[in-house]
Amino acid sequence: MNREPVSRELFDEVMVPNYAPGTVIPVKGEGSHVWDQEGKEYIDLAGGIAVTCLGHSHPGLVSALMDQAEKIWHLSNVMTNEPALRLAKTLCGLTFAERVFFANSGGEANEAAFKLARRYSWEHFGPEKNEIIAFKNAFHGRTLFTVSVGGQPKYLEGFEPAPGGIHHADFNDLESVKKLISRDKTCAVVVEPIQGEGGVMPGDGEFLKGLRELCDDNDALLVFDEVQSGVGRTGHLYAYQMYGVTPDILSTAKGLGGGFPVAAMLTTEKVGKSLGVGTHGSTYGGNALACAVAQRVIDTVSQPDILKGVAARSDHLRKGMMEIGERYGIFSEVRGSGLLLGCVLTEEWQGKAKEFLNAGLEEGVMVLIAGPSVIRLAPSLIIPEPDLDEALTRFEAAVKKVCGQ
Repeated sequence: MNREPVSRELFDEVMVPNYAPGTVIPVKGEGSHVWDQEGKEYIDLAGGIAVTCLGHSHPGLVSALMDQAEKIWHLSNVMTNEPALRLAKTLCGLTFAERVFFANSGGEANEAAFKLARRYSWEHFGPEKNEIIAFKNAFHGRTLFTVSVGGQPKYLEGFEPAPGGIHHADFNDLESVKKLISRDKTCAVVVEPIQGEGGVMPGDGEFLKGLRELCDDNDALLVFDEVQSGVGRTGHLYAYQMYGVTPDILSTAKGLGGGFPVAAMLTTEKVGKSLGVGTHGSTYGGNALACAVAQRVIDTVSQPDILKGVAARSDHLRKGMMEIGERYGIFSEVRGSGLLLGCVLTEEWQGKAKEFLNAGLEEGVMVLIAGPSVIRLAPSLIIPEPDLDEALTRFEAAVKKVCGQ
């Protein structure tokens, strides 16, 4: 069936205005290249916000999707299915996990993680031990519970009253956590090992190890939100492996499906027991189609050569962006890990990140922002080196335009 092309103006006519999309409407992607309605080509350093970890239209993912599409798409969780069981076994084999719960998005995986943390403490210590410690400038999703745990008041405005029993400490400041944690009341500490939306801020290794020790000392669970940092993004399958700090619960999504909606909460057998029959669920979570695609993603990304290649690409991209930053005086640092990088604007350019994003689109390169003063990069984990070089050339042209050169 042929359909008429649509315009950006249609968004304003038919969509709720919670997004503010630009004028570009991509219609085709292959590898790290994207084409819009007009046939203009872009190099993608955004990756759908760290989602398309193997690029666009990856042959292996297309094959997995088509193979499963011809078998069975969906079953209710009254029954299990083969792809879900295989994927769960694979995730348990590659991580600390012994039990898995499947969902559809990072917000849902975190919702499950936070509910499990409270349920576990309720069962083992009583209802008074229900408080969650999270961190300012964090982001954990858009449900009311996950927005409340995330430490950014702007996402809660107009949606109060928020769920109670949540406190926010300062990221990378262990002393601020010590002031809040309590053996009698704290059930969990929730942290992103690398804050993504908060400006691509890496956790300090000693800070994360300190959180593990504080949780152990206070009978609290340590929850890692790896929605953005997981699935090879740092050059390790999950960032906790890079830090050598093992959580009790971990959430994963974004790259897990390579662009197909799927998420998972990973945990131990002991903790997972607290989500007994009927305590939580998801209609689409763990459907056969999503799990078949995610299986191919994990099988591909977990290969040593893929993970090793992330480090090499990271060095190449970081070096190129720093050189651009030095030439034009726009970046004070490039921080992050692997292919989750944040280019921090200098004081002169604070608040103007979106100008660079828009200029990049004009020059044919897609980047992200993390707040008003950080350019965020999260390209495919297998982006070819020539594409990185061309992307850097195009971004430099965008910088020249913004800087008036």
